Amino acid sequence: MAKVSLMRITPETLDECVSLKVANHQKEFVAPNIYSLAQAAVSPIYHPFGIYDADAHYRANPSMVGFVMYGISNARGFILRLMIDEKFQKRGYGRAAMIEVIRRLKLHPEVERIATSHDRKNEAAARLYESLGFVDWKHEARTGDSGERYLILQEGSI
Repeated sequence: MAKVSLMRITPETLDECVSLKVANHQKEFVAPNIYSLAQAAVSPIYHPFGIYDADAHYRANPSMVGFVMYGISNARGFILRLMIDEKFQKRGYGRAAMIEVIRRLKLHPEVERIATSHDRKNEAAARLYESLGFVDWKHEARTGDSGERYLILQEGSI
Protein backbone atom coordinates (compact mmCIF):
# COMPACT_ATOMS: atom_id res chain seq x y z
CA MET A 1 0.00 0.00 0.00
CA ALA A 2 1.16 3.52 -0.78
CA LYS A 3 2.36 5.70 2.07
CA VAL A 4 2.00 9.44 1.94
CA SER A 5 3.14 12.50 3.78
CA LEU A 6 1.12 15.69 3.86
CA MET A 7 2.85 19.05 3.71
CA ARG A 8 1.19 22.44 4.07
CA ILE A 9 0.98 24.41 0.85
CA THR A 10 3.58 27.17 0.96
CA PRO A 11 4.50 29.98 -1.44
CA GLU A 12 7.21 27.65 -2.76
CA THR A 13 4.76 24.81 -3.51
CA LEU A 14 1.81 26.93 -4.67
CA ASP A 15 2.55 26.70 -8.40
CA GLU A 16 3.02 22.94 -8.25
CA CYS A 17 -0.27 22.53 -6.39
CA VAL A 18 -2.16 24.68 -8.88
CA SER A 19 -0.67 22.73 -11.80
CA LEU A 20 -1.99 19.36 -10.57
CA LYS A 21 -4.66 17.97 -12.90
CA VAL A 22 -7.17 15.16 -12.73
CA ALA A 23 -8.15 13.10 -15.78
CA ASN A 24 -10.60 14.81 -18.15
CA HIS A 25 -13.52 12.59 -17.09
CA GLN A 26 -12.99 13.66 -13.45
CA LYS A 27 -12.92 17.44 -13.93
CA GLU A 28 -16.62 17.86 -13.15
CA PHE A 29 -16.09 16.24 -9.74
CA VAL A 30 -13.24 18.35 -8.34
CA ALA A 31 -12.98 22.08 -7.73
CA PRO A 32 -9.80 23.64 -9.12
CA ASN A 33 -7.02 23.70 -6.53
CA ILE A 34 -6.66 27.47 -6.95
CA TYR A 35 -10.26 27.85 -5.75
CA SER A 36 -9.60 25.65 -2.71
CA LEU A 37 -6.46 27.62 -1.87
CA ALA A 38 -8.41 30.87 -2.14
CA GLN A 39 -10.98 29.49 0.32
CA ALA A 40 -8.19 28.52 2.73
CA ALA A 41 -6.59 31.97 2.42
CA VAL A 42 -9.72 33.69 3.71
CA SER A 43 -10.93 31.14 6.26
CA PRO A 44 -8.85 29.81 9.15
CA ILE A 45 -10.98 26.66 9.44
CA TYR A 46 -9.54 25.24 6.17
CA HIS A 47 -6.26 23.34 6.08
CA PRO A 48 -4.75 22.65 2.61
CA PHE A 49 -1.96 20.12 2.07
CA GLY A 50 0.10 18.78 -0.76
CA ILE A 51 0.20 14.98 -0.89
CA TYR A 52 3.62 13.38 -1.41
CA ASP A 53 4.80 9.81 -1.71
CA ALA A 54 6.29 9.20 1.75
CA ASP A 55 9.29 7.36 0.30
CA ALA A 56 10.00 10.04 -2.33
CA HIS A 57 9.49 12.86 0.16
CA TYR A 58 13.02 12.53 1.49
CA ARG A 59 14.57 12.91 -1.96
CA ALA A 60 15.57 16.29 -3.34
CA ASN A 61 12.60 18.02 -5.01
CA PRO A 62 9.91 15.37 -4.53
CA SER A 63 6.85 15.67 -6.76
CA MET A 64 3.49 16.52 -5.26
CA VAL A 65 1.11 13.70 -6.22
CA GLY A 66 -2.10 15.32 -5.06
CA PHE A 67 -3.95 17.81 -2.91
CA VAL A 68 -6.24 17.50 0.09
CA MET A 69 -8.05 20.06 2.22
CA TYR A 70 -10.10 19.66 5.35
CA GLY A 71 -11.94 22.00 7.66
CA ILE A 72 -12.69 21.86 11.34
CA SER A 73 -15.92 23.44 12.55
CA ASN A 74 -18.89 22.61 14.79
CA ALA A 75 -17.13 19.58 16.33
CA ARG A 76 -16.63 18.05 12.88
CA GLY A 77 -13.67 17.48 10.68
CA PHE A 78 -14.90 17.78 7.11
CA ILE A 79 -12.73 16.56 4.23
CA LEU A 80 -13.62 19.05 1.50
CA ARG A 81 -11.15 18.20 -1.24
CA LEU A 82 -9.15 15.21 -2.37
CA MET A 83 -7.50 14.97 -5.73
CA ILE A 84 -4.64 12.92 -7.11
CA ASP A 85 -2.85 14.13 -10.23
CA GLU A 86 -3.71 12.03 -13.26
CA LYS A 87 -0.06 10.88 -13.56
CA PHE A 88 -0.21 9.32 -10.09
CA GLN A 89 -3.69 7.79 -10.01
CA LYS A 90 -4.41 4.12 -9.36
CA ARG A 91 -1.39 3.74 -7.05
CA GLY A 92 -3.20 3.95 -3.70
CA TYR A 93 -2.34 7.58 -2.95
CA GLY A 94 -5.97 8.66 -2.53
CA ARG A 95 -6.68 5.93 0.01
CA ALA A 96 -3.41 6.59 1.86
CA ALA A 97 -4.14 10.34 1.95
CA MET A 98 -7.63 9.77 3.35
CA ILE A 99 -6.25 7.48 6.06
CA GLU A 100 -3.66 10.12 6.99
CA VAL A 101 -6.26 12.92 7.09
CA ILE A 102 -8.56 10.81 9.26
CA ARG A 103 -5.62 10.08 11.59
CA ARG A 104 -4.84 13.80 11.86
CA LEU A 105 -8.45 14.78 12.45
CA LYS A 106 -8.74 12.23 15.26
CA LEU A 107 -5.85 14.02 17.01
CA HIS A 108 -7.93 17.21 17.34
CA PRO A 109 -9.80 17.02 20.66
CA GLU A 110 -12.62 19.23 19.33
CA VAL A 111 -13.40 16.84 16.45
CA GLU A 112 -16.23 14.50 17.42
CA ARG A 113 -17.16 13.29 13.93
CA ILE A 114 -15.44 13.12 10.53
CA ALA A 115 -17.40 13.73 7.36
CA THR A 116 -16.95 14.24 3.63
CA SER A 117 -19.02 14.52 0.49
CA HIS A 118 -18.81 13.73 -3.19
CA ASP A 119 -20.77 14.19 -6.38
CA ARG A 120 -23.31 11.37 -6.66
CA LYS A 121 -21.96 10.52 -10.11
CA ASN A 122 -18.42 10.04 -8.78
CA GLU A 123 -18.41 6.27 -8.36
CA ALA A 124 -14.67 6.06 -7.62
CA ALA A 125 -15.03 8.43 -4.65
CA ALA A 126 -18.08 6.49 -3.42
CA ARG A 127 -16.14 3.21 -3.46
CA LEU A 128 -13.14 4.74 -1.69
CA TYR A 129 -15.11 6.45 1.06
CA GLU A 130 -17.38 3.47 1.68
CA SER A 131 -14.35 1.15 1.90
CA LEU A 132 -12.97 3.40 4.65
CA GLY A 133 -16.16 3.19 6.72
CA PHE A 134 -18.09 6.27 5.59
CA VAL A 135 -21.87 5.94 5.46
CA ASP A 136 -24.69 8.20 4.24
CA TRP A 137 -25.34 11.21 6.43
CA LYS A 138 -28.43 13.38 6.49
CA HIS A 139 -26.57 16.68 6.56
CA GLU A 140 -28.58 19.43 8.25
CA ALA A 141 -27.51 22.15 5.78
CA ARG A 142 -28.55 20.07 2.78
CA THR A 143 -31.46 21.52 0.86
CA GLY A 144 -33.12 19.68 -1.98
CA ASP A 145 -31.00 17.43 -4.13
CA SER A 146 -27.79 19.29 -4.97
CA GLY A 147 -26.27 16.17 -6.51
CA GLU A 148 -23.90 16.01 -3.56
CA ARG A 149 -23.79 12.93 -1.32
CA TYR A 150 -22.79 13.57 2.29
CA LEU A 151 -21.04 10.86 4.30
CA ILE A 152 -19.96 10.47 7.89
CA LEU A 153 -17.33 8.11 9.24
CA GLN A 154 -18.86 5.34 11.33
CA GLU A 155 -17.65 5.10 14.91
CA GLY A 156 -14.83 2.57 15.17
CA SER A 157 -13.79 2.79 11.52
CA ILE A 158 -10.10 2.92 10.70
